[in-house]
Amino acid sequence: MSIRDKIILLVEDNPDDEALAIRALKRNHIINEVVVAHDGVEALDYLFGTGIYSQRNTSLQPAVILLDLKLPRVDGIEVLRRLREDERTKLLPVVILTTSNEERDMLNSYSLGCNSYVRKPVDFLQFSEAIRQLGMYWLLMNEPPPSKAK
Repeated sequence: MSIRDKIILLVEDNPDDEALAIRALKRNHIINEVVVAHDGVEALDYLFGTGIYSQRNTSLQPAVILLDLKLPRVDGIEVLRRLREDERTKLLPVVILTTSNEERDMLNSYSLGCNSYVRKPVDFLQFSEAIRQLGMYWLLMNEPPPSKAK
């Protein structure tokens, strides 16, 4: 799989933060497909091939999930819990990308197996740099776990 084939799943309910993240990726020449889920239910449907994504090939999973915590319907902590409980998704890289600075959120996220916890910078240039670094690391440098289908 080439780097351009790697999908980013952005789970973000705030349209402004969604637009900023996509703009920052493009600005930094990260041209991978970005799938956006606007709440926890939509994210889980995408990952498990249910609901509106029932026809999706779930053998093609994202290279990284950028997951907000404060989401409608199902929050980010519950999304992370469900991902880590399921054999199909328990090893997917999950980066918490949130405005929360609550210590409890950080502890819960790491306890449930998030790979990284990043607070969203308020300034666009800082946010753009954070997105660039996340994209470069998770799409270029990180070695994903081997596929079981070998």
